[in-house]
Amino acid sequence: MASDSTDHTSTTDEPIEIRASTVLPADRRDIELHTADGLTLVGEFAAPAGGRTPKATLVTLHPLPTHGGFMDSHVYRKASFRLPALADVAVLRFNTRGTCSPRGCSDGEFDGGDGERLDLQAAVDWAVAQGLHHIWLVGWSFGTELCLKYGAQDPVAELVEGAILLSPPLHRAGDADLDAWAASGLPLKVLVPEFDDYLVPDAAAARFSRVPQAEVVGIDGAKHLWVGEKYAARALNEIVGVVRPEVDLPLPTQWTGPAAVAPSTPATR
Repeated sequence: MASDSTDHTSTTDEPIEIRASTVLPADRRDIELHTADGLTLVGEFAAPAGGRTPKATLVTLHPLPTHGGFMDSHVYRKASFRLPALADVAVLRFNTRGTCSPRGCSDGEFDGGDGERLDLQAAVDWAVAQGLHHIWLVGWSFGTELCLKYGAQDPVAELVEGAILLSPPLHRAGDADLDAWAASGLPLKVLVPEFDDYLVPDAAAARFSRVPQAEVVGIDGAKHLWVGEKYAARALNEIVGVVRPEVDLPLPTQWTGPAAVAPSTPATR
């Protein structure tokens, strides 16, 4: 049973507006990840409906769990609701160690970004074991630190095609991590809100200049938490533009066919 239960599914011949709680068709299932240090992490995998093979897979890394981040942080929840249907993109969401959500609690305790290296590895290993291809890391806030610190290191670097960062604070990740990304040659797309609390576009461009293949994009009007449909939709469009450049953008804002409504969740980052 999928972690995001829905109120009901309906089908209409008339297009409906895709809203924050709109759940488009997908094959969804709860999953468990197992880390090298013996922890079980809870998550959900959403793939294109009807057994269609995903054209790309996102392994998402959520914001800081000690400040409200978890697998249901709203941009990722919307990604799982929409991208399998709109772009044939699969979305893997999970709680890092010690993190809880309506799906459940992952084992262990928050480790400040150190032990979470094994969480990232477990998620990528699960995707590979499922036979998935074109795997991309997507990090948001704290999740960007995990991407930068560990995504360019083997064995992860051998298994992923690159990373997309939302609101990188560059607190835990430093110049050595950026240099490792530069050396890896892996693509890096960096989305920086205009009014971010930690790193604004001009400063981000200067910091990421160490990574020649990094593309830094300032998002006018956005803040660190990407609150508002306008900004969440922009994030999803940017992500799809990287992992599936052949898809016409922007993504549709209306849908005709089966759809459901998700229940509300606690306040998320």
